[in-house]
Amino acid sequence: MTLLGSIGFLAFLVLHVWGAVLEPQIPSVASFTPSSGTFKLSPSVRIVVEAKYAKLCSPSLLEYASTFRADLEDTLSYAALAPIELSSVVPDSLSAIPTIYLSLDPSLEYKLYNGRSTDEGYNFQVSPNAYIIKGSAPLGVWWGTRTFLQQAAVQLGGGAKTVSFPAGKGSDSPGWEVRGFMLDAGRHWFDTSFLGDLCIYASYFKINEMHLHASDNLWNPAFLYGDGNEGWKNLYAAFRFQPPAGSALDGLVPRKNESWTKQEFMDMQRTCANHGVAVIPEVDTPGHSLVINQWKPELMETGAPDHLNLSYPDTIPTIKSIWDEFLPWFSAPEVSIGADEYDAALANDYISFVNEMSSYISTKSGKSIRIWGTNEPSTTRSVSKDITIQHWDFPGDDIPVQLMSNGYRVINSEQAFLYLDGKTSDGGQFPQELDQDLLWSGAPGGKGWAPNVFSPTDPTNNTSVDAPNLRGAIFALWNDWGNNATTALEVYYQLARSMAVFGEKTWAGSDVRPSGLTRDQFDAVYPVLNAAAPGQNLNRVVKPKHGNVVYEYPGTYGSLNTGIPSVGPPYTLSFRVKPDSRDPNAGTLFVGTDSKLHVANLTFEAAGQSYALGYVLPKDRYTSVEIHATREYTYALIDADKGSPRYWHTLMDIWGEYMALGNMSFAAPSWQIGADGFAGVIEDVRLTLDA
Repeated sequence: MTLLGSIGFLAFLVLHVWGAVLEPQIPSVASFTPSSGTFKLSPSVRIVVEAKYAKLCSPSLLEYASTFRADLEDTLSYAALAPIELSSVVPDSLSAIPTIYLSLDPSLEYKLYNGRSTDEGYNFQVSPNAYIIKGSAPLGVWWGTRTFLQQAAVQLGGGAKTVSFPAGKGSDSPGWEVRGFMLDAGRHWFDTSFLGDLCIYASYFKINEMHLHASDNLWNPAFLYGDGNEGWKNLYAAFRFQPPAGSALDGLVPRKNESWTKQEFMDMQRTCANHGVAVIPEVDTPGHSLVINQWKPELMETGAPDHLNLSYPDTIPTIKSIWDEFLPWFSAPEVSIGADEYDAALANDYISFVNEMSSYISTKSGKSIRIWGTNEPSTTRSVSKDITIQHWDFPGDDIPVQLMSNGYRVINSEQAFLYLDGKTSDGGQFPQELDQDLLWSGAPGGKGWAPNVFSPTDPTNNTSVDAPNLRGAIFALWNDWGNNATTALEVYYQLARSMAVFGEKTWAGSDVRPSGLTRDQFDAVYPVLNAAAPGQNLNRVVKPKHGNVVYEYPGTYGSLNTGIPSVGPPYTLSFRVKPDSRDPNAGTLFVGTDSKLHVANLTFEAAGQSYALGYVLPKDRYTSVEIHATREYTYALIDADKGSPRYWHTLMDIWGEYMALGNMSFAAPSWQIGADGFAGVIEDVRLTLDA
């Protein structure tokens, strides 16, 4: 269905169904029983928090209400809502002012599918002048506000001029405790403002975890394992947490400009928490540890520079010292120590290390740990059942159904369903976004995927939705090809739709609730909700000046500030340029918050990476340039060869075996025209949005 078709379908629902049932949304709501009447929104609407519960917990009901207020203004384009009120009086249907009332009821009980209690459920009651959201804890009320915002957004996206909600009663709660996404930040640098925006976006679809894989290295076997080869010393490896100045760990961070300070990380973590998303940090050891061994080569396993030698006396104390430094940064009750793809011949050493780190971290911080599922062929030792296993593949004996039956708690990250790779994958193994066909009907029997499904072909490897030790699922986006393979926004493009469908499948499941979404319903409502998701602007949407024109400057300029930071694709940026004859390669043509376009070789820069078009602008005349961008590519049409597009590419090293060419998508550098010492002339600048 096209976007226009989707909006038309939604408009039909708004005109013909509204007032009787809730609109389809992502994720679907468990139950709603309508009654007579509607609750109509207006700019006079007030948000009231029950006074005695306002500051309970952290984030508190009042803090969630403050974020909700801002999101409501964003969704409805209201200039400014009234300040939040505190009251112990529950509004009734005769209230003169439409009121949204947020409250707690500790007697309310909500259950996950496995029967465990959850504090993420909520009830809502709607009458003509009051919309009441209650939960057993503030987090449940927060998810109730997401439902409210989505119902409003669907109506507005369907063409409604005003927003109203059907009167009635509803209840909702998640099927699984863990509903997360993992981002490989060890091989690709991301700043904390982007990570915070990802949390805000994910929260809209009731995803509650961001797993940050914060240390790793590129994998090139020739560099890592070649005889007499010391290429591993210079192979890209990163550790993203920046120790304070003078710390004994200072040498652990080779790239200070690609690391998070404590304040940056904690601010981002707070942003995520204030949107219901816990940040699960991962420091991957004893495999994937090249960055540690580049710092302290004596810790290295002989012949395996990316493995730690666990029998070396200083190895485990060093790893403990790393956790000592950074554990106080982390607010979530769990952390991941990675612990995947280690030498199976050293199974006993591996198991002892994992168990020792579990006990140590628990003693130091009260936190529990997670590890990636790994085959441990030991007949004498076993991983502690206090540790959660994050299943990702079926090597050897790592069978999740068996693990759960043996008493292990399991998170489903099975790669057959839940793995993505930045820009491309080796041999097309992983899709660019979660495979919609697979998730909606790729499970055995033609049913859709849900966290209880681990295999698309073998039902014996799957379990029931109420399996007691099944905690939920996390899908993963790896960045195996490093920083230059993708921009941060390209990573968002891979995650955006994936997060939405994953939100439905991990909150409601597949074929579990009668109210669950169909694929057609999802396809219809997703574009509207993606465009409406509040609190961030990862789509880099701007309001055109007129028609599809963002701006146009028909004059001649050396430098000009436009006031528009960045514009997301699809767009066309056209201009004429004559470089300075004294230094034709000097300076920057356009600057934005996400990218720059330099004069030299018409080079785009994004997140510190450079991508040259390889075209040299002549210095003695004007050249006409049109830049066209979509989410898949960016190309230029230049007057000397119009009709023959020139694409910006990146070159990716695939496992050290071959080089792959990939198209690049850039946001328009729209903030400034002419910068960084540009002394030429730019004229007839025009930036338009494409359909």
